[in-house]
Amino acid sequence: MGQVRDRMDQDMAMRGLSANTRKTYLHCAAAFVRHFMRPPSDLGAEQVRAFLLHLLDVKKRAASTIAVYVGALRFLYLVTLRRRDVLLADLPRPKIPAKLPTVLAASEVERIFAAITSLEHRAILFAAFGSGLRVTEACRLRVDQIDSARRVLNIRETKRSRDRTTLLSDRLLEALRAYFRLARPKGPYLFPSRKGATGPTITRAAVSKALKKAVEAAGLTKRVTPHTLRHSFATQLIEGGTDLRTLQLLLGHASIRSTTRYVHLTVARAGQIVSPLEKLQLDPTPPAD
Repeated sequence: MGQVRDRMDQDMAMRGLSANTRKTYLHCAAAFVRHFMRPPSDLGAEQVRAFLLHLLDVKKRAASTIAVYVGALRFLYLVTLRRRDVLLADLPRPKIPAKLPTVLAASEVERIFAAITSLEHRAILFAAFGSGLRVTEACRLRVDQIDSARRVLNIRETKRSRDRTTLLSDRLLEALRAYFRLARPKGPYLFPSRKGATGPTITRAAVSKALKKAVEAAGLTKRVTPHTLRHSFATQLIEGGTDLRTLQLLLGHASIRSTTRYVHLTVARAGQIVSPLEKLQLDPTPPAD
């Protein structure tokens, strides 16, 4: 894509899209161009539609994946190329199934953390679970974001640039200090990248790999990612009585609707509700014939 790629990346940066979103959108746009082996300026609505149908019918991509491609191509044509003639309203948008995320019980989290031997990985994943951080936020945690006096983390460089303050538990602070004493990281980031690696900090992939290894060692069969720890943080707070507005602020959600899904994941609240069946004066076993 050449110059178009660079311009698209600049346009996304100017609009505050995260580095991960920019990388994903550029990948999607490049795949579209490779499919037709022609520059995007020579392509239009028919080619976009044909490409998305190819992903859906031939590649069997998931509805959520198709939605990402639609977003990337919409940005490419409407923002970067300013092609209003490419009507994207009629593009195929498969309905994304509403699935509840996987969450972990406290005992399962304990088993996972017990299997992590690296102080670095332990500190990062402690932050994901103990403070509800996204994995990128945990990887890019800076020394100046830690307010040990007030027991809070001041999260910067967040999704859509929404800075926020969240919890800093005593146990997380202890883990961060133990790691810092051993690693003595130089520079602003607590978890800098290894020598020769690209990027300023440890990668999401490295953390995900370490977590996967710990989950296997713990003998869990659930599919667990770093984001599962954030989901578990939110769910366990709801079960403990934290109100939705407070949880929304801790997680950095723009909309309360993103936070309310955790209500569906709680089990403690469900245990406090009495079923109407319990109010009936009936013997649970039917009389013998």
